Amino acid sequence: MTDEAVEVLRLLTGRGETLAVAESLTGGLVAAELVAVPGASKALRGSVTAYATELKHQLLGVDADLLAEYGAVHPDVALQMAAGVREALGADWGIATTGVAGPEPQDGQPVGTVYVAAVGPGASVAKGTRNFAGSRKVLELRLNGERMEIRRESVRSVLGLLTEELVGGHSGERTENARAQDTEQNGGF
Repeated sequence: MTDEAVEVLRLLTGRGETLAVAESLTGGLVAAELVAVPGASKALRGSVTAYATELKHQLLGVDADLLAEYGAVHPDVALQMAAGVREALGADWGIATTGVAGPEPQDGQPVGTVYVAAVGPGASVAKGTRNFAGSRKVLELRLNGERMEIRRESVRSVLGLLTEELVGGHSGERTENARAQDTEQNGGF
C-alpha cells in the first residue's frame, strides 16, 4: 500500500465521494494499491482493466474513430476512459491509465509514453471531440526505466493527479508532469 493510495482514499472518504478506475498498461495495479488500504470499500466502487484496445470502446465508451485514428495511447483516450468508467460504475470520480510500458513501441508511441487522467463531478467529455467541460485533467508522462518501473510510476502519477484535483479542485488544461520527465536518474520512481 502506498502513501498516495492512503491519501486518495482519505480525501474521498472525507468528502463522501466515490472512485472508479480504468486501467490499461497498469493492468490492475492502481486498483490493487487502493484495495490494499483498509476501508477502501468506503470510496472505491470498482475498476475495469481494458488492456485490449477494442475493450476501451466496448466497455468504457471510448470513441471508436479516435481509437482508429490515434490508437490507445492518446490523451483524449485517457480522458474518455476516465469518464467512461466513472459513468459505467456510478462514481463521482474516474481515473485512467493508458500508455506504453514496453518492451516495444505501440501505436507509433515510444516506450515510456503514458497518459493518466482524472474526471470528476460536473465533467463531461464529448466523444470524438477535444471539447471537455468540468473537472477533468490529463497528464502526459515520458518515463524512463524498465517495464515494471514505468507501470509503478504510472500508478503513482494517476493517484497523485487525483490527489491534486481533490485538494486543489483544479480543472482544465493538459500539463506535463515535470516530476516524471527524467525517472531514469531516480530508478523510475
